[in-house]
Amino acid sequence: MITGKHIPRRMFLRGMGAAVGLPMLDAMTPAFAKSPARPPLRLSVAYVPNGIVMKDWTPEAEGSSFTFTRILKPLEAHREHLLVASGLTHNNGRALGDGAGDHARAAASFLTGAHPRKTAGADINNGVSLDQVAASHIGAETRFASLELACEDGRLVGNCDSGYSCAYSNSISWRTATSPNPPEVNPRLVFERLFGADAGDDPKTAARRARYNKSILDFVMGDAERLQAGLGATDRRKMDEYLTSVREIERRIEAAEKSNKQVLPTMDKPSGIPVDYAEHARLMFDLQAAAMQTDSTRVITFMMGREGSNRAYREIGISDSHHPLTHHRNQADMIEKVTQINCYHVEQFAYFVGKLKSIPDGDGTLLDHSLVLYGSGLSDGNRHDHADLPTVIAGGGNGLIRPGRHVVYPKDTPMTNLFVTILGHMGVPTETLGDSHGKLEHLADV
Repeated sequence: MITGKHIPRRMFLRGMGAAVGLPMLDAMTPAFAKSPARPPLRLSVAYVPNGIVMKDWTPEAEGSSFTFTRILKPLEAHREHLLVASGLTHNNGRALGDGAGDHARAAASFLTGAHPRKTAGADINNGVSLDQVAASHIGAETRFASLELACEDGRLVGNCDSGYSCAYSNSISWRTATSPNPPEVNPRLVFERLFGADAGDDPKTAARRARYNKSILDFVMGDAERLQAGLGATDRRKMDEYLTSVREIERRIEAAEKSNKQVLPTMDKPSGIPVDYAEHARLMFDLQAAAMQTDSTRVITFMMGREGSNRAYREIGISDSHHPLTHHRNQADMIEKVTQINCYHVEQFAYFVGKLKSIPDGDGTLLDHSLVLYGSGLSDGNRHDHADLPTVIAGGGNGLIRPGRHVVYPKDTPMTNLFVTILGHMGVPTETLGDSHGKLEHLADV
């Protein structure tokens, strides 16, 4: 229902240092408007490290008749919202005379399409990443130009891979060729950034609020109740569902903080980071959904693990480190463990796709009005292959994507052709990015 009451799209609920954005409501469309404004397009990128077991990833059939492989199986419930792309390549991730260091180049080139300078010093040089090109053009329309998140902390100085700076392995977002954006790993800090304070609030205000040991929502509830009194029934329901989801995220962060104190009393582990990987990843995905729902940002990157990660996934019974497992030398038992890790990552991504699909947004859902890219800078981690990269695009992209298909592109088609196409659809004029030589075809073929 479009009501006579019109409220600004970027209105916030406020109280004692809290600033909680609002979801898209009918009341944000003036009564005299001929039709509701089209929701904005959001871009989210999820990166997984160390490559994929491609035989268990790549569907055999092309088109809409493809069968979900073992690794992609967790996404099957979302078939009609997915496009699986094969054949896309980052040539600049290859050595090109620089020798070893494929993990560093994989992450560094993933969104830039550039060949990073081989150095472990301060003279790093890469390229501007897809997300930051978008953010530089549309970031002023939202509270935050972009968000950079991760599930695994990593330093940005020193040597992390065969003479390559750690900055290359531990960030996929590059504001300039020499300035990587360090990702945030602590859900509490992300939550506080999104909801905890106005941009002009000083730390003393947040500290004073924390002493009350109450939910952020407690401080804005008076404002929320005043707003809801003037809304229609549909908008009141949307508000109730949204505020409940924010409180649920907050509750899970609090539980993680308590668990860390109990389980890891002697470790200097930042509070708010769950011990369980899946819970950590899903919290970060929920925060992304909330940021997109409130139009706090339209550009997000998320490293589900840093490149070259040695994390052990004991939650699924794998005590071996991830990176050494990928150097499996075709040993079946090691390949099986890598496949299980690949499946585990896709399960978390499938959760995010389902989350976006469940959130109404304008004339559809948040997923309909998003482009969510999932992939890795390596295909075969054993061979350090930068060709035929594992790529899934979820969402409708406001019409850019006709999902429900597996599209196979010619060998060595630049991944950056996809990026240029995405940027154009977002209203960002871009002729080239990295090694692109045109736009990517067949994304919206009927």
